[in-house]
Amino acid sequence: MSGAGATYLFGVYSQEIKNTLGYDQTTLVLLGFFKDLGANVGVLSGLIAEVSPTWFVLLVGAAMNFTGYFMIWLSVIGKISKPKVWHMCIYICLGANSQNFANTGALVTSVRNFPESRGNMIGLLKGFTGLSGAIMTQLYLAVYGNDAQSLILLIAWMPAALSLVFVYTIRQMKVVRQPNQQTVFFHCLLISIVLALFLMVTTLLEKAISFSHASYVVAATVSCALLFSPLLVFIREELAIWRQMKQIVENPPPTEIPQPQKDQVNSKTSTSSCFSKIFFEKPARGEDYTILQALLSTDMLILFVATLCGLGSSLTAVDNMGQIGGSLGYPKTTVKSFLSLLSIWNFFGRIFSGFVSESLLVRYKFPRTLMMTLVLLLSCIGLLLIAFPFPGSLYVASIIIGFSFGAQLPLLFTIISELFGLKYYSTLFNCGQLASPLGSYILNVKVTGPLYDREALKDLEKKGLTRASVKELTCIGNQCYQLPFIILACVTFFGAMASLILVARTRQFYKGDIYKKFKEQPNTPDTEMASSNTTNKTI
Repeated sequence: MSGAGATYLFGVYSQEIKNTLGYDQTTLVLLGFFKDLGANVGVLSGLIAEVSPTWFVLLVGAAMNFTGYFMIWLSVIGKISKPKVWHMCIYICLGANSQNFANTGALVTSVRNFPESRGNMIGLLKGFTGLSGAIMTQLYLAVYGNDAQSLILLIAWMPAALSLVFVYTIRQMKVVRQPNQQTVFFHCLLISIVLALFLMVTTLLEKAISFSHASYVVAATVSCALLFSPLLVFIREELAIWRQMKQIVENPPPTEIPQPQKDQVNSKTSTSSCFSKIFFEKPARGEDYTILQALLSTDMLILFVATLCGLGSSLTAVDNMGQIGGSLGYPKTTVKSFLSLLSIWNFFGRIFSGFVSESLLVRYKFPRTLMMTLVLLLSCIGLLLIAFPFPGSLYVASIIIGFSFGAQLPLLFTIISELFGLKYYSTLFNCGQLASPLGSYILNVKVTGPLYDREALKDLEKKGLTRASVKELTCIGNQCYQLPFIILACVTFFGAMASLILVARTRQFYKGDIYKKFKEQPNTPDTEMASSNTTNKTI
């Protein structure tokens, strides 16, 4: 998952694409849209996961990642002839879409392994995705130095290599809930927070002082060590379970042989039509919906609207953060700090919405849908700070937008799993985020990009220049993004109001025990299996 967030680095290398290929802002925004389209349209990976093993899903994603970003790198360094715009759109869409295969392979498998801790699991895994931008930045500085073109090459090979290394490790298995399971999750959370704080401090130091290549290598080494340190927690737990199993095998408890039970034949047959089942005879919330039942439900429609408004606005802000910093007169090193802060606070938003929403739900029956509303309202504040900037406001805006953007994804994925079940989760969670690229296209390509170019053309007219006399359109001043971000704030507020409707619809559902059916399912612990096997041998 830490290699599945390369799309968040688009703001770092997008200027390199713009300069080397001579694109204007509207064309660059179009590339950003296709990046978002690929990153969020994961239905293909979900459908493949329904009929194929996890290792195949990861291998397909690795191939797509390398192909897409490697072609972008060849285009930028001039090793191939200048591609047409639609070629670049396909390359970046292909590369970005690969992260859905990593998401589907790792995240869906983990949620099915730990259904009662899905909020913690989604928050933790998506948190590492949020940190991936900062992690890959440290690696590329250590390996290649401060070269944005080489960053594209790193994005091409590293995530693909990670999928190949762990292709057989990620698999669905029967996991028996341990008494200290929650403690283990919090140990992993603590390690991830230490990693995030280290990356934040390192990033700020790199902008304040001049780092040598050796310093970059040390920073990257420490980052990787912290990234892999949760393995120590898991090894410790596995050893404890192994000792427990060994003790039970050596001293097996008395086991009763279960009596065979006659199967009860249900004589009732369903005579309902397919149309009736989809529209009128849907399961209760929390039960397993079919794909069509979920997609055509009112709850999913409301989630679609809230996601279109919330994630669409957030993606627009993230994609334009580099250009926003330049328009407000910040130096390039400071702009990179904004992007790193955005990535790190994206992480904090993800783990917050995962762990805190899980804790509030278990203790106080606090609905996740209400948490979604609060996050969208917070996002409005960050967008308004960009629309009406003041000295240093972009630092605060980067933190708020990064946090709220990160918090929305785990909430969306967890709400879908809770309302519609886990049977078709690999497809449904990918369908649930389809609104995100649509919102990005409307708000970024059709609103923000043209309005920015309009302000840039006004600046050219004041200087007595024409569009043909400059290679790229550049706008300087507060007015460049003021109107677009006022619109984004209003759209996000509308999404928050839409999510309030879902809060009202699901309030009774969240008042109950939404994990009851998982607690009632008979589990056969590994220790019991070991004991049973020993008794059978004795018999």
